[in-house]
Amino acid sequence: MIAFQNVSKIYNGHSTALEEVTFQVNPGEFVSLVGRSGAGKSTVIRLLIGEEKPTKGRVFFGQYEVSKLQDKDLPAFRRHVGVVFQDFRLLVAKSAYENVAFALEVAGRPQRDIDELVPQVLDMVGLSDKMKNLPHELSGGEKQRVAIARAMVHRPEVIIADEPTGNLDPLHTTEIINLLVKINELGTTLILATHNKEIVNSLGKRVVTLDHGRVIRDEERGKYILV
Repeated sequence: MIAFQNVSKIYNGHSTALEEVTFQVNPGEFVSLVGRSGAGKSTVIRLLIGEEKPTKGRVFFGQYEVSKLQDKDLPAFRRHVGVVFQDFRLLVAKSAYENVAFALEVAGRPQRDIDELVPQVLDMVGLSDKMKNLPHELSGGEKQRVAIARAMVHRPEVIIADEPTGNLDPLHTTEIINLLVKINELGTTLILATHNKEIVNSLGKRVVTLDHGRVIRDEERGKYILV
C-alpha cells in the first residue's frame, strides 16, 4: 500500500508545492492523479520515489517509509517501482533490447536473468520484432513502449506513469493507455499522472484531483473536472 499522511512540501522556505496531502493507494488499484500544470502531481511522484523529502508528514510504500530512507537505501527501494516519463529517457546509442537490459545491468543482475527477462517484457509490450532497433528508428509510441518495458523488467509492484502520452498523437496515446490498463489487469498497481481529460474520463477508474497543492477530490470512479 502507498500512503501519504498529511504531507506538505515547501521549496525555498516559501513556495508551497503540496499542503496537507493525505491519500492512499491499495495494491492492484489504477489511480489517475490529475490537475493543471503546477497542481503538485510531479511533486507527489518525486516524494513517492524518494527524489524529494517532505517538509512535513510521512510517505509510505509497502514496508518502506520513503520519507526516512537514506540515499544508500534508495536503489534497492526503487526496484519495487517502475517510472515511465513523458520524454521516454532512452539511451540513444542503445537498441530497444539494450535499453531494457541496461536497467538490469546497473542493478547487478546476472546475464542469464537478462537473457530471460528482456525478451519477455519486450514481447509483452509488442516489440519482439523491434528489439535491435535504435530509438531513432522507432515511432513515439514504440519508444514509450520500450520505456514501459524498461520500467516493468524488475517486475515492480507499482508503475508510475508521469504524463506518458504527452508527446504522442491520439492513436499512439490510445495504444499506450491500453497497455497500461493491461499491465494493471495483470496485478500491477498503476498511478497515472496526467492532465489529459479525455484519457481520464474514458478509463472510468479512481481519480485523485490536485489543485494548488491540495487534494480537492478523490472519487472511486471519477471524472477529470477542470478546476
